[in-house]
Amino acid sequence: MARIEYPETVGALVDELKRLPGVGPRSAERMAIWLLQNPKADPAELSSALVRAKAEVQACGTCGFFATQGHCAVCDTSNREPLLCVVEQATDVLPMERSDVFKGRYHCLGGKLSPLDNVTPDDLRIGSMLKRIDDEDIEEVILALSADVEGEATSNYLAGLLNGKCTVTRIAQGLPAGGGLEHADALTLARALEGRRGLD
Repeated sequence: MARIEYPETVGALVDELKRLPGVGPRSAERMAIWLLQNPKADPAELSSALVRAKAEVQACGTCGFFATQGHCAVCDTSNREPLLCVVEQATDVLPMERSDVFKGRYHCLGGKLSPLDNVTPDDLRIGSMLKRIDDEDIEEVILALSADVEGEATSNYLAGLLNGKCTVTRIAQGLPAGGGLEHADALTLARALEGRRGLD
């Protein structure tokens, strides 16, 4: 007896949803069925929003953050401090902004060095970063890259390039707020100890 499956159009929808990051076959199936059966779902609006975002959103030519026309909201803010926070991806900007502590500018590299994945300095937005440091009189570059091997290698590479051009710092690493020592690994604890500061 032939195995019964969803109609081909439903299967095609499930296949497209499975391509999204973090969405497995079961999750994709649940989303597809919800979109088709739930009265609150509006597939036409979802489709329209996706098409519009794909057509209108681009990387800011200056910093690499999301932009819709010319520069992004960050670059359009004129009273930013002469500090440049270098991050891997455009998605890393909003967590920094939401902290409401950093008031400088950003530069999204578009990734990190990874010889195993054939990502070299030429694949990243390093040249435009160096130009910005000169053009915008940047006083300090803050490296806010991930703490994995590739992030460390990228930070070290950038620090070497920037030596003598401006002050180069790195965001502190260690225990997250609300985290306990019993859940921390040795490297996290080592960095927390190295980054300790006095109590005022």
